Amino acid sequence: MRSPFGRLTTRGKLFLALGAVVAAAGVLLGYPDVTRVGLVLVALPVLALLLMPRRTPRIRVLRRIDPPRLTPDERGVVEVRFTNVGRRRTPVYLAEEHLHYQLGDRPRFVLPRMTPGEERRLTYTIRSRHRGAYTLGPIMLRQRDPFGLTFLTLQLSATSEVLVLPRLHSLGDGRVRGTSRGSEGEMPQMVALHGEDDVSIRNWREGDELRRVHWPATAHRGELMVRQEDRPARRRALLLLDSRSQAHPGSGVRSSYEWSVSALASVARHLVANGFVVHLLTDDALRDGTADDPIELDETLSSLARVQPEQDSRLDRLTAAASSFTAGGALVVAAVVASDEESLRTLAAIRQPGSRALAFVIDPEKFGGSRGETGDGASSPTSTLADAGWRTVVVGPHTEVAQAWAAISPTSVGSMR
Repeated sequence: MRSPFGRLTTRGKLFLALGAVVAAAGVLLGYPDVTRVGLVLVALPVLALLLMPRRTPRIRVLRRIDPPRLTPDERGVVEVRFTNVGRRRTPVYLAEEHLHYQLGDRPRFVLPRMTPGEERRLTYTIRSRHRGAYTLGPIMLRQRDPFGLTFLTLQLSATSEVLVLPRLHSLGDGRVRGTSRGSEGEMPQMVALHGEDDVSIRNWREGDELRRVHWPATAHRGELMVRQEDRPARRRALLLLDSRSQAHPGSGVRSSYEWSVSALASVARHLVANGFVVHLLTDDALRDGTADDPIELDETLSSLARVQPEQDSRLDRLTAAASSFTAGGALVVAAVVASDEESLRTLAAIRQPGSRALAFVIDPEKFGGSRGETGDGASSPTSTLADAGWRTVVVGPHTEVAQAWAAISPTSVGSMR
């Protein structure tokens, strides 16, 4: 437990020490008035310690961030609302908001006295060059007595989160062609094998119209079945992110990992605009079991804003999970580091005949790292994937995302590398 004297300021400690010396000198020299002065100097910081309130005030903290999600280098305005929900008037506090250093300096401000039910609003700005999920708060309150002899630090534990999205690059207006299997306007394989009714009916739900009841299926299954709405089959795309921390060189916004995240985020926006259903395959998605679920663009960008390199990440686990997508004819777009030949061979093998697979291949040497063992005299980081029918492009820290996408996109006219 912290000693009460630890709450003394430098001035308070000086008063205490000086008072003790003066009081002792007065006693030794026989000057009662000097002794009294010394006792007064000692009593002031002691009384300040005894009279200072120690309970955390009942203050509700709400934050509003505008805009709620930021892009790199975009300024955001944070409005903090303090409301006194207690029954007593609060004293004057010096408040300090705890922020991640990427968001800027910690804002400090004076929180005036508040009567019960009173609200105060304070604002400050934040900005980050780096994507990520950052915590705002808690707020530390610092109180001093009128003489500046003591201080008390309290904490308002309420926190909020601000999300800084990855950098997005325009990839042009060209329409992305789907694969020869599972493309928009083509019926999936299940339709060809079992007939349209087997994949276009579902259980009856409250509110469904009776004219949509599928009577043959109802008689066969013994429960009401209805036809699904007529919708064309949509094209699917799988975005695969290599998150091996030992494979990605560099640091900060110029690292290979940040390049990969920014590239996949830009591709996701481009594919959604072209009518694709997007699946995101990361280590987080594997742990959460959400890799098989299609996600909206906002959710994709939010997930990519949070991902970080991991020590125990393995490319073979991601590759195994991606196999089910390639078997169904989904377009695969991967951002992978050419750190070892074995991992690239495993990834290359998931491409099925008739499907399209695209890869941004990170060359570690261009980002200041080492390529590692390539084996078998491989001539370039892309040769293993290209030999398996992947469209590949080698990227470095100065490679433009739009330029790399143009080299591998199904809309481009160049040959596969």
